[in-house]
Amino acid sequence: MKVLVIGAGMMGRAIAFDLNKFSNFDKITIVDKEKEAINSSKSFLKNDVINYGILNIEKKDDVKKYFKKHDMIISAAPYYFNYELTKIAVETNTHFLDLGGNNEIVDKQRSLFKEAGKNNVTIMPDCGLSPGMTSVIVRDIVDYLDSVEYVKIRVGGLPIAPVPPFNYQIVFSPNGLINEYVEDALVLDNGKIISKEPLTELETIEFPYPFGKLEAFLTSGGTSTLPYTFKDKIDYLDDKTIRYPGHCQMFKPLIDLGLASEDPIEINGREIIPRELFINLLLKTIPTTGKDVVLVKVFGKGAKDDRKIELEYSLIDYYDDTSGLTAMMRTTGFPISIIAQLIEKGLIEQRGVFGNEEVVPPSAFFEELKRRNIIIKKKIR
Repeated sequence: MKVLVIGAGMMGRAIAFDLNKFSNFDKITIVDKEKEAINSSKSFLKNDVINYGILNIEKKDDVKKYFKKHDMIISAAPYYFNYELTKIAVETNTHFLDLGGNNEIVDKQRSLFKEAGKNNVTIMPDCGLSPGMTSVIVRDIVDYLDSVEYVKIRVGGLPIAPVPPFNYQIVFSPNGLINEYVEDALVLDNGKIISKEPLTELETIEFPYPFGKLEAFLTSGGTSTLPYTFKDKIDYLDDKTIRYPGHCQMFKPLIDLGLASEDPIEINGREIIPRELFINLLLKTIPTTGKDVVLVKVFGKGAKDDRKIELEYSLIDYYDDTSGLTAMMRTTGFPISIIAQLIEKGLIEQRGVFGNEEVVPPSAFFEELKRRNIIIKKKIR
């Protein structure tokens, strides 16, 4: 099988790195619109086996030509391209995975279920860290327990050495970050799927030294298809983002001011889109490089064999000095690469459009993460 990675940024590089090291694909190709990104990727990966190409994914005819030459597409492109790319993948009978980031786009992709099944392809949105890895953890909780009272997902990517005032580091698309902070969070509550305001329901969560007490708050996207898949299985489900204390209090007023809006405003006769200005300011103000850590805790509570059970899955993953891969690159890029490999090996055989929790076998997935030294610890009480 031949695999194509769209996007030569941080996540695309991580995906290509993992595919080259662990997969059985006959050919690995990575494409991007920008020649500079391709050259940077070549320099980072330092591998002659990987193929490179220039592709503008807004040119549908060119995209179709590439898709027809490959069996599997992995998109590390911005989320807003994924629906159109999915339609082309279905048309060209090509498996398609993406990193997602937007509930509306995923809903559109899900509408292609019958067509994807008919064309014998597997389409899987949201295959990164959260949703993605955490979705598979939730599946493991549901499989283990006879009944599930609640599942609470807590995930964050943080700098090892935080810099005031935001104590944050941009470790993935700032556009995606803003989406998490402005779009409604989906929560499952006693059979009802509820939309809640992001940057709310602040709580404290604790990790081992040196992190200590951190904060977590509702953000969008993390639950993805989970509320729909487990509507009749889980009583309560939510997802919150972990940050250093004070982050939410500082960011929320900026969102409330309208800096994340995509509606143009006129200033001194010039039209300005607030979100574009905001992204530029974030990139100038907040560090984009440096060693990072990814923190994950997923809590589950329910019953098994008439006994009350509490589950806790935890992960602490650090920047890798040997490869130069950030923790966010590893925990986002590796899961989608693993899922592509599970499809290639025939361990995922279903055809259609699926959430990770519907078709990814947890034990095989966790074992592959372990091979990459991404260790999810599971406690049962």
